[in-house]
Amino acid sequence: MTDGAVVAGPDGKLRCPWALSTADYVAYHDEEWGRPVHGDDALYERLSLEAFQSGLSWITILRRRPGFRAAFADFRIEKVATFTDEDRERLLADPGIIRNRSKIDATMANAKVLAEWAPGDLDELIWSYAPEPGMYPAPKTIADVLPVTPESMALSKALKKRGLRFIGPTTAYALMQACGLVNDHLETCVARSAS
Repeated sequence: MTDGAVVAGPDGKLRCPWALSTADYVAYHDEEWGRPVHGDDALYERLSLEAFQSGLSWITILRRRPGFRAAFADFRIEKVATFTDEDRERLLADPGIIRNRSKIDATMANAKVLAEWAPGDLDELIWSYAPEPGMYPAPKTIADVLPVTPESMALSKALKKRGLRFIGPTTAYALMQACGLVNDHLETCVARSAS
């Protein structure tokens, strides 16, 4: 990983270097990251988890994802939108999640906003910011991966304008990467063609 290029994993396949530190990362990298995600609830989950990740490592969130799903009713927008102050207190005491009041409040508030949208609106809005395929060259090293793009800045602005919280341009770009709107697997990574 000295130059940030792909690295051979335990199976000899070349992968993005960030994916090799734990078995959890290998599975997430190979099976999820960069694969297209659709559906309002699925995208709400990813948006929420990316917000919780802000300031932390993704492995922290990934390992607690089952706890997050249990705590937030599998991120069903309609269900989370009904959460009360009692639910907030329950969440703040839940050791299975990140107990950050601002992030919990944003996740609950975002569900209330999204519950007012028509079905499919979140999916349509997010995917409308996907850049044209081939617009950005395949990154050769980690240094070539952008932290934000004009599309992520515009997506962040659009989501905020519609009332969503805790979704800055960097979080929006992480969402775009995770949900397959962009393919930031390195050029020779085994998972690049699968995304």
